[in-house]
Amino acid sequence: MTANKVAIVTASDSGIGKMCALFLAKGGYDIGVTWHSDEKGAQETVKDVEALGRKAISAQLDLSKLPEGAQALEKLIDQFGRIDVLVNNAGMMTKDAFLDVKLEDWRAIFTVDVEGAFLCSQIAARKMVAQGEGGRIVNITSVHEHSPLPDASAYTSAKHALGGLTKSMALELVKHNILVNSVAPGAIATPMNDMSNDDAKPGSMPNIPLTRPGKTQEIASLVAWLCSEYATYTTGQSFIVDGGFMLVNPQFEGLK
Repeated sequence: MTANKVAIVTASDSGIGKMCALFLAKGGYDIGVTWHSDEKGAQETVKDVEALGRKAISAQLDLSKLPEGAQALEKLIDQFGRIDVLVNNAGMMTKDAFLDVKLEDWRAIFTVDVEGAFLCSQIAARKMVAQGEGGRIVNITSVHEHSPLPDASAYTSAKHALGGLTKSMALELVKHNILVNSVAPGAIATPMNDMSNDDAKPGSMPNIPLTRPGKTQEIASLVAWLCSEYATYTTGQSFIVDGGFMLVNPQFEGLK
């Protein structure tokens, strides 16, 4: 009897990560839930996954302390006995003008957003290779993987780096049938942005073509597709989901 497939979604205690966990559970995956500071949110995700009839286990994952922090992922994989999907959703960001950004702040962002994703992907990919059944890795980047965010050079650089890592991983892991892609969200109605899906109303963001922030479901549904049987010819790509933001780049209007 083949073991149930397992997907681990980092920072799935709320927002995009939680919705990815639920969509993947609906797609038939047991779910590994990780959290950094919101244990209560993680437990709620676990209950919601279990309500869908899937197994869920949560673990604290602190990617600000590496390499030790990433070891929690290894333990979580061991608890399930396998891993088939990794969604690297954990991240951090701060804003500072380029002339003012401190090296320690720069390094903190790169530690979580790039090095954390690198180590988690390496841990997961090694297990997938040993299993011999392929797998999927999805990196949640940002539209700022492709276009800079003003006064956020560290965050912009980290997201560009994660986009490059996605491509390198895709090329090297394809021989093991491990497909690697990134999803690059624009403004999404999440707790991190002090919003919920109820705030994604037309007209609330008139500076972008769709005039609203995105809903977490609009990101999670794409992640679920990338991890499905219908995305077997897709690797090394970055999928922008931004309501048309990149077409108009409204963030630069204030710089003129």
